Amino acid sequence: MRTQRSTPTDDEPKNDTTTRRRYLKGTLGAATTVAAIPALSGVAAAHFPLELDIDIQPNNAENFIDVDEHDSVSVAVHPSEFLNGDGERETFDPTDEPVRYRFGSRFVVQDGEGARPLADGEVTEIESSHGDSHEVLVLDFPVDDMGLDGEEETGWLYWERDDTGEHGYAGVDSVRVYGTETSNRESLDLLRQLVSGRT
Repeated sequence: MRTQRSTPTDDEPKNDTTTRRRYLKGTLGAATTVAAIPALSGVAAAHFPLELDIDIQPNNAENFIDVDEHDSVSVAVHPSEFLNGDGERETFDPTDEPVRYRFGSRFVVQDGEGARPLADGEVTEIESSHGDSHEVLVLDFPVDDMGLDGEEETGWLYWERDDTGEHGYAGVDSVRVYGTETSNRESLDLLRQLVSGRT
């Protein structure tokens, strides 16, 4: 199914797969998860523990998304190891799991929605700054289905364990969203018109 493989060439930057994502997972991710659990609606947070190791826009250090310019956004899913709900060590290898992902703003994916991958993704081998290498699954998601409004500082990826979409794992990474200023201004203008009764 996902048979394409590629390795970085000398002309391509080598990805540092540890520092930024581990920092986010240890600080931003944990803090966001703790703060978000009481306020969740739709799909319960407990059903999607924060265990995925992801990198949004892996070739873009700032992880920026321009909703006016980008038709799709790439997300790399790295293997991750963690203790599951039974206290047993578990490894999630995205190259061996079904492609059942949703990506977008926190509230969109929590409500059971979000962008679905455009295809099954591409398995790519990358090298870390430590000299070791591993395979990642790189998926492309359509921007229009992500529910981004320009206020996001994080992008969320949910992997669904089965077809019910009620259980699985989540991953989070920082994002910068551009291109929503015009649409926000139009929304404000429409709201003003509604309030003043001119619609």
